[in-house]
Amino acid sequence: MTTTTPAAERERLLAGRDLSVDLVRVCCVLLVVVLHSLMLGLEVRADGAIGWRNVVQDEPWFAVGSWFGQLMPLFFVVGGFASWQGWASTQRRGGGGADFFRARLLRLGTPAAVWFVVVGAIVWLAAALGLPLTAVQLLAKGLGLPLWFLAAYLLCQAVVPLQVRMHRAHPVATAGALLAGVIAVDAVRGATGVQTVGLLNLLLVWPLVQQIGFLYADGTIARLRRPALLGVAALAFALVGVLGMSGVYSPDMLDNLNPPTLPLVLIGVGQTALFVLAKPALDALMRTRPAQAFVGLAGTRLMTIYLWHLLIVIAVAATVLVAPTVVPAVGTLGWWLARIPGDAIVFGVLLLVSLGVARFERGPKRVGPVPGVPALVVAGVLAVVPPFWAMEVGLDLVAFVWGAAAMVAAVLIARGRPVPAAADRSARVPTMTR
Repeated sequence: MTTTTPAAERERLLAGRDLSVDLVRVCCVLLVVVLHSLMLGLEVRADGAIGWRNVVQDEPWFAVGSWFGQLMPLFFVVGGFASWQGWASTQRRGGGGADFFRARLLRLGTPAAVWFVVVGAIVWLAAALGLPLTAVQLLAKGLGLPLWFLAAYLLCQAVVPLQVRMHRAHPVATAGALLAGVIAVDAVRGATGVQTVGLLNLLLVWPLVQQIGFLYADGTIARLRRPALLGVAALAFALVGVLGMSGVYSPDMLDNLNPPTLPLVLIGVGQTALFVLAKPALDALMRTRPAQAFVGLAGTRLMTIYLWHLLIVIAVAATVLVAPTVVPAVGTLGWWLARIPGDAIVFGVLLLVSLGVARFERGPKRVGPVPGVPALVVAGVLAVVPPFWAMEVGLDLVAFVWGAAAMVAAVLIARGRPVPAAADRSARVPTMTR
């Protein structure tokens, strides 16, 4: 009988993983935390009112900096790679599209449902304790801002099986059709001035960026030589600059985020080329134990970090309300330097919070048989509507209640009726690390 040592088991688990992709996913989410900390400057104004301003976006370098600092396109690219691998794993186990989407919905929806319930209770408690209603509503709306990602990513996950099949059969035509759709939506939005038309690009921009990840997964991008990759990156960023200077699009990628627009696709192309160029160095880094430990720790709680970070960022920024004479004035050198200990506190508290809630990222311990497609469609809609509402309208006291109810219902529907553990030990949600 062969005995497997812990070291050998660790090597086996790491084998076959693209650890540089894992590193990028972790860094993308952690950078979001830092950027939100830089963007949120609370201050007590001369009239005693509480205000806030986006400090970093006021800087003259921010627009061009956002081409590299707005990493959501790159996150969707590496997410596309992960989805390609996850769908292949599902197929190897004999599963289908329903199995894949159910697992993804539970992995994303379960921690989101917990967030809605707990954070919603905190917001209601703040109102009950006498915090001014305007401040409570501002807090609720601010906390919901990052949730757009959940709606967009779930929509992308829903189309992975179909999109992979289309990519395998007609990669150029699939990407071309999505790109044409993106341009058409932007054109109609610009010609009519109807901003809601741009919401159609949620169904086009992010799946198109996801398909860049498919090109990485199937080896197409890896076959490009360094000069070609440099050329792709230079061309992509040059086109972003041209579009920004034309006045048709903003050069600021934060302005292009919701609804998403064509420049985000180009940013995704450019960032992917830079990632592949840096990959040898990233691979070397990820062969070290400290880097693997860091990614292993953060990578198992990315949804927790993303969902909970803004609550903690706001709490740290709110120290200005209790010590307005101690906290440096917003935008001053002292304020910028204070971001270092402030962010250290944010990440420390996030680590503590994750000890209690990160386990929900694994989804329910036991599930029932995979629900039928109609039930999964209902669950998917219930899971997408609350974050979509948060993106378009903003959360408030009432939205936290029905949003929590919808997210919990989505998880319960997708989970199905759990079978007794003794009767079927295979009922656990498959572990999908990709």
